[in-house]
Amino acid sequence: MDTGISASSRIPSVDEILKTPLARQAVARFGWARVVEAIRQATAVVRRGIEAGEALAPGAEAIATDAVSWLEADARPNARPVFNLTGTVLHTNLGRAILAEAAIEAATVAMREALALEFDLAQGKRGERDSLVRGLLCELTGAEDATVVNNNAAAVLLALNTLAKGKEAIVSRGELIEIGGAFRMPEIMARAGAKLVEVGTTNRTHEKDYAAAIGSKTGLILKVHTSNYRIEGFTKSVSGKAISVLAHASRVPLLNDLGSGTLVDLARYGLTHEQTVAEAVAEGADLVTFSGDKLLGGPQAGFIVGKRELIARLNRNPLKRALRIDKIRLAAIEATLRLYRDPDRLAERLPTLRMMARPLADIEAAAARLKPAVAAAVGPGFAADVIACASQIGSGSLPTEVIPSAGIALSATATRGKGRALAALTAALRMLDQPVIGHVENDALVLDLRCLEDEAAFVRNLATLHIEERR
Repeated sequence: MDTGISASSRIPSVDEILKTPLARQAVARFGWARVVEAIRQATAVVRRGIEAGEALAPGAEAIATDAVSWLEADARPNARPVFNLTGTVLHTNLGRAILAEAAIEAATVAMREALALEFDLAQGKRGERDSLVRGLLCELTGAEDATVVNNNAAAVLLALNTLAKGKEAIVSRGELIEIGGAFRMPEIMARAGAKLVEVGTTNRTHEKDYAAAIGSKTGLILKVHTSNYRIEGFTKSVSGKAISVLAHASRVPLLNDLGSGTLVDLARYGLTHEQTVAEAVAEGADLVTFSGDKLLGGPQAGFIVGKRELIARLNRNPLKRALRIDKIRLAAIEATLRLYRDPDRLAERLPTLRMMARPLADIEAAAARLKPAVAAAVGPGFAADVIACASQIGSGSLPTEVIPSAGIALSATATRGKGRALAALTAALRMLDQPVIGHVENDALVLDLRCLEDEAAFVRNLATLHIEERR
């Protein structure tokens, strides 16, 4: 019998493995250096197995196969597409809004071509990148002027730093929000150099509270939309219109942070009415900030619209350059905003609205169609049942809004070890070529189908599912 040492000596050399057809093909795909590294890793694994008495020396083709498998796994991008079956349309961890085809095409052109980004074609001289979207933002919101930065947190930071650095910023206690990533309004105000002045109580704030706080050191009044929570019961808040009257009487600007922000009345799509940006401008806010990648359905961005003189001050702030966005997102933003000029076809063209407004009957029919394929893929160890679901918008948008939906619940059929079986299933779905992400509820993995639009691709993807139960 061969000893481990003598067997190890019969492992094919790197040069011998490189001569195999599979290795030559790999060199063309991955490059010589990467293939050599992979082969050395594969042979090292084989050598350790032989020395431990767990394997025999394989042939060159077998080692090449292992090396190519490693290379293919390593070549998978980290930013991989997934099937979002969580029931959350704007899932922060899954990239929020899916862009419209028009936005994707515009971004592709911007990546591939030189772009008139900061060049005024009419005048033949240097221009401003904000001019690509300024006109559209003013048209859609009714504001005098507009500017754009990389997200809404940056928009709030820029506005506070410009108008209230070294001054007081008045905010209701009930609006001192914390959003994802431990972003807290008091902390961003401190970073902006503004001194926080809290008025009212957590659940009740009156006009007199704002009026009493306004003084010679007041830089602005900040109204914050509580995007990711609601205070209910014995409550009182002051409308933006009422605050604007107080602010303007004292010559103090009002900044209204809408958070998610929407350019259309969501009630027309069967959702709860959410104050639009145009409504916030019309009721007297001097500046309004809102996001691009949430209810608006575009790429990540932060918009600031409002009075021309204040927008000009923001654009002169050195922070503006640090917070500006690139040509790719600007191109996608412009294309997205242009879709809003045709509200009758907006839901058809904008994925975010299309998914939020998707009829329940359509989702139920999809669940019925997909149930046999899903059941076959997961095997007899799991029961597949069509169930009613409750989708949500997500990303702090309409936090109390629940949208009736439908999906498939997968539960283990064994009487013991159901938790381990469910963990193995969720892990296996995450390991697919296009990972499938659902959510666990009532001892079942629920696949909410509201956001599934390519059923054929989903079924093809399930064909490679392999469930290995954890012990």
